[in-house]
Amino acid sequence: MMFLALKEIMHSKFRYFLVIGLLFLISYLVFFLTGLAFGLAQSNRTAIDKWDADNIVLADGVDNRLAMSQITEEEWDTVKADEQAIIAVQAMLFENDNVDESLSAQLFGINKDTFLAPNIIEGKMFQDKNEVVVDENFAIDNELDIGDKLTFNNSDDELTIVGLTENAQLSVQPVVYVDFDDYQNLESTFGSNEQSVASAVVTRGSVSADEEVTDIEMISDFISELPGYSAQNATFILMIGFLIVIAAIVIGIFIYVLTLQKESIFGILKAQGIANSYLIVSVVGQTFVLAIIGVLLAMGLNYASSLLLPAAVPFSLNWALIGITAGLIVLFAILGGLFSARTITKIDPLEAIG
Repeated sequence: MMFLALKEIMHSKFRYFLVIGLLFLISYLVFFLTGLAFGLAQSNRTAIDKWDADNIVLADGVDNRLAMSQITEEEWDTVKADEQAIIAVQAMLFENDNVDESLSAQLFGINKDTFLAPNIIEGKMFQDKNEVVVDENFAIDNELDIGDKLTFNNSDDELTIVGLTENAQLSVQPVVYVDFDDYQNLESTFGSNEQSVASAVVTRGSVSADEEVTDIEMISDFISELPGYSAQNATFILMIGFLIVIAAIVIGIFIYVLTLQKESIFGILKAQGIANSYLIVSVVGQTFVLAIIGVLLAMGLNYASSLLLPAAVPFSLNWALIGITAGLIVLFAILGGLFSARTITKIDPLEAIG
């Protein structure tokens, strides 16, 4: 059955090249949007994913806004969990002599001996006063290197970069890690030597806390309620879904037009005793081959694009997600090709030949 489909493709190369080109362009656009959607989603949450935690304990009444939450030492002492660590978070604007504009990042105050400590890909973990570990892309985008200084425009504090980590972002901002005690003593942050203030307690395993002053959230719920996270994902899902449906409609129209152009040929074949089922399967098989070629070419170009895009673009390949998307494109293309089935069954051999 595929013999007829493949022979026709080889005979009318330019015609089917156009169909493949259309499928390729639509598939590439879908895959690129999928990469952007996944990349943006990851840039909201990678720093949280690195914790591999189960729950987070925030101050009551902050509506899951981590930077707004403030928990005193007396309050976080009420938290009881199998494993726990405190964290202080604040969005900051940094200055550096190599860069003219201010650098926006999330400052994380953590204890380096807890599970919140980031993995180090270059340099070392902070040890001395006011040493920091920064996200790799933050350093690349702003031409920063180990040993460079980060300062503040509203204080005399100075932070020294001693290490780089990877995939550390929160709410589409890179993360800068500093020792919790150093965080408390910075002029631009909450807290002091006399009154330590944390943003949250991150826990693993079972957890309990004083419900009058704190709010326990599962990490999955906390991530889904990050500002703009769910709305952003829903928008991209709708865009990708509509593109796949549009691809199916366009391919269905193309295959239908091609079927009409071959009406006389199908009439001759039917006059020779070729069954409708054989012709329908041939058309569907042809659509499948065209869709596979277009999708594979698009996947290859999408991978090449991921290597060429600058680090500032939040683009990330998730091959499982792309595989599902590719399967849907092929499936809907085949369904589009099935619209031609009725046309084939209605062809009258005598009329087509005449």
